[in-house]
Amino acid sequence: MAGAAEFLPRIIEFSRAGRRPLGMNVHSIHDLAPQLAANRRYWCGWAGSQPDTDLPSYRTDIEHPLLNGVLRVRNQPLDEAIDAATKQLAGSVWSWWVGADSDEGTAEGLLARGAEQLTSMPVMAIDVTAITDVEPPADLKIRTVADAAEMRRYVQAYAAPLGIPAGEIDAVVDREMNFAYLDVVRLAGIVDGKTVGTCTISLANDVGALYCIATDPAYRRRGIATALTRDALRIIRESGRRVATLQATDEGEPVYAGIGFETVGRYRLFTFAK
Repeated sequence: MAGAAEFLPRIIEFSRAGRRPLGMNVHSIHDLAPQLAANRRYWCGWAGSQPDTDLPSYRTDIEHPLLNGVLRVRNQPLDEAIDAATKQLAGSVWSWWVGADSDEGTAEGLLARGAEQLTSMPVMAIDVTAITDVEPPADLKIRTVADAAEMRRYVQAYAAPLGIPAGEIDAVVDREMNFAYLDVVRLAGIVDGKTVGTCTISLANDVGALYCIATDPAYRRRGIATALTRDALRIIRESGRRVATLQATDEGEPVYAGIGFETVGRYRLFTFAK
C-alpha cells in the first residue's frame, strides 16, 4: 500500500476518473437510490461479489451478521430468492437487508416464511457542502491507514465496539487488505500513539458512504468519533461529492443528527433460524 501522504489524493483522483462532475449527479440527500447502491457496493467489496444483481449476496465466513448477507431482492419470486440465499450462505452467520431497493412486501414476506428481524437501522445523509470544519481534540491525530501494520491496529480498534469476535481479527484484517475496490479510505484516530477511533469512507459512486465508525470505550465522550466523521465529510466534499450517507443505530441517530445528518430511509435486517 502507498505511503499515507500520497495515498489519499490518489484514491480521490481514482474515484473521479471517467465521471461527469460529481456534484452534478446527486443534488439532494433525499435521493436514496445512490445511497443504497453505495451500501451494496461496499458490503460486496468484502467478498468480491457483484452488487447490482437482483439478488446480491456476499460471504466472508467471518462470524458477524453484517459480514455475510443478502442486500436486496427484486424481480424474482421471494421463495426462489430465499432458497438461493440460504444455500449460498448456509453455515455462516448472516443477515438479509431490506430497504427501498427491494421489492415491495419483502419484509412481510420474509417474516411470513419464518425469518426474524435482527434490527432496524436509520439511513442518514448530509449535504457536505453545508457543513463547516471544526478543530478536532488537541491530542487527536488523524491519519490514513496505509500498510498492513496500521490495518491491524485499525481492525483491532473497531472489532470490539462493532461486536466482532477477537478470534476473527486475523480474518477481518485479511479481508480489509484484499478489499475488492481501491476507492476506500480508512481514517485512524490516534491518541498517544494508540489507534482509538476508526472511520471508513467508501467513494464508490456519486455519494460518499461512511462505515466502521467506532471508538475505544476508554476514549469515548472526547469527541473522537465526531472528529473522524467530520474529517471524512471534508474528504468527501473535496472529492467533488455533495452527499454523504451512513447507516446508524437507533442510539447513534441523535449523535449524527447533531452533526447535521438527517434520516432519509431505513433498513430492516432479518435472519433465518439455523
